[in-house]
Amino acid sequence: MLAYQHAYHAGNFADVHKHLGLRRLIQAMMGKSSAISFVDTHAGRGLYPLAAAETQKLGEYHQGVERLWQRRRGLSADSPIGEWLAALATLQAGAELSRYPGSPWWLGSALRPQDRLTLFELHPAEHRHLVDQAFSAESAVQRRHADGLKGLSKLVPVSTPRLCVLIDPSYERKAEYEEVAETLRQVSRKVRHAVVLVWYPLLPADRHRRMLETLRAAGIPKLWRSELQIREPIADRGMYGSGLLVMNPPWQLDRELDQVFSALAPMLAEGATHRSEWWTGEA
Repeated sequence: MLAYQHAYHAGNFADVHKHLGLRRLIQAMMGKSSAISFVDTHAGRGLYPLAAAETQKLGEYHQGVERLWQRRRGLSADSPIGEWLAALATLQAGAELSRYPGSPWWLGSALRPQDRLTLFELHPAEHRHLVDQAFSAESAVQRRHADGLKGLSKLVPVSTPRLCVLIDPSYERKAEYEEVAETLRQVSRKVRHAVVLVWYPLLPADRHRRMLETLRAAGIPKLWRSELQIREPIADRGMYGSGLLVMNPPWQLDRELDQVFSALAPMLAEGATHRSEWWTGEA
């Protein structure tokens, strides 16, 4: 099924959670000079004009990135959220928030000469948009019109000393939860030091719990989990929160992100909360 297009949800609270975490993860990994292969398994189109009809239809960015944008002048540029907003500002044509970048931009804008980026996108229309997006380090970027989970499994191990992967499918199919768990198991076996960031939605059906329990039973070590909840789960109101799972997070990144996301939660919604824990990888 290829119905999902992220343009309808661009800049929502889950994007903020995911991309702020991704930004801090990239920066932590850049502390070492050795080359990194970055992989984005579900890249999307890369850049989203907020005035586009798809984005305006649901307007989810009003409860996401726009709330932070309105606070930016009161945030220190040295703070993680302030720095993230400063990076976002470089994409805007003026003082107004007009564009929101997807994960390919957050990854591509950070590349050093020694790094590489592989972007997978299976949806034909989304891939065409992705092809049209330019990157400053164009020669280091590969765009692949293919299934990202299958593609990642074939891609590893990589030639560079380090590997960093973002996995964030739409989860429109129930089977995707198990497919993500199986992919993570494969990557952990082939590249034990790989750093992988998995995003998942918090929905009333709580299907993510089975994925987490599968990973716990698989005995994968060094898994850290972050969940941002913006409201109570209600059966007919869809996503009530956003989850991140990080395999092999860089040293002290868990502590930093716990502080960042705890500060982020009340900026996004009254009563919003953040919780985190180490997922030990033991049954």
